[in-house]
Amino acid sequence: MSSARVVSAKAHANIALAKYWGKADAVENLPAVPSLSLTLAALCTRTRVELDASLAADELELDGAKTVGRPLERIVALLDRVRAADAPRARVSSSNDFPTAAGLASSASGFAALAVAANAAYGAGLGAAALSSLARRSSASAARSLFGGFVALPADASEAERVLDGADFPLTMLIAVTRSGPKEIDSTAGMKHTLATSPYYPAWVAHAPSLYAEVRRAVLARDLELLGAAVEQSALMMHASMFAARPALVYFTPATLAAVETVRALRKSGTLAFYTMDAGPHVKVLTAPGDAPAVERALADTPGVLRVLASGAGPDAALEGAA
Repeated sequence: MSSARVVSAKAHANIALAKYWGKADAVENLPAVPSLSLTLAALCTRTRVELDASLAADELELDGAKTVGRPLERIVALLDRVRAADAPRARVSSSNDFPTAAGLASSASGFAALAVAANAAYGAGLGAAALSSLARRSSASAARSLFGGFVALPADASEAERVLDGADFPLTMLIAVTRSGPKEIDSTAGMKHTLATSPYYPAWVAHAPSLYAEVRRAVLARDLELLGAAVEQSALMMHASMFAARPALVYFTPATLAAVETVRALRKSGTLAFYTMDAGPHVKVLTAPGDAPAVERALADTPGVLRVLASGAGPDAALEGAA
């Protein structure tokens, strides 16, 4: 085991441009469709792992509050994958500089940061690909947060891969926050419900790979207009599969739709801006850095939008230090 007893790491949330929704293997947590995301500099999780031989069980503090139940169980499961049975238990503390469990990919950055910190604390010696796979076992989108820039997670894949460095295709993502607090139905439960009840789910799984291929081509071509069209269709197709579930799974709020209309109006006036929505009410808008201030102002003036976050591409997950 490494001599490190306290390790801190940070990772950044990612927003899928080609969406992931559905599992090919629920036990192994393998995605049913390929996805491609942009890691965001402005959405960061910091996680600290402290090994303590006096602990009888692992402990978790999330955003300053001691946490038990399912969140702690998921933390323990990841730790168990990197440590020996007789290794010390850990005290884990994690904090986000953005809303938790609200549809802003906090589980992605959280488990990516935990994978990096736990690997170092327990001296597991895992490389980037293995860390991506480790994080993916806890949250499929966390596999992508191990890497900065534009990142792909193929269908049925164990780990993610970088497609393009963020600096090679500079874009700004604006996040219109439309609701406070956590979402009512988490993504895992939502995926299960969609798979079990939506007649549109098979169509989503069948068509998602072609949208992923289009998104990937557009990223590599540095073509915002081509990228935006595919990004919007991917988001709407994913949500269409949820709308057709029984009962319908609806994450949108009136403010969500208002923000979408703001983006559509901007585009009609000549500004290249494109929306996407994950399993939550917030609207993420992709645009060129030069257009970002005007898009941000328009979103901030949209009824129901509480605030707007702006971000460029973020870096790889990394250690912050060990002691």
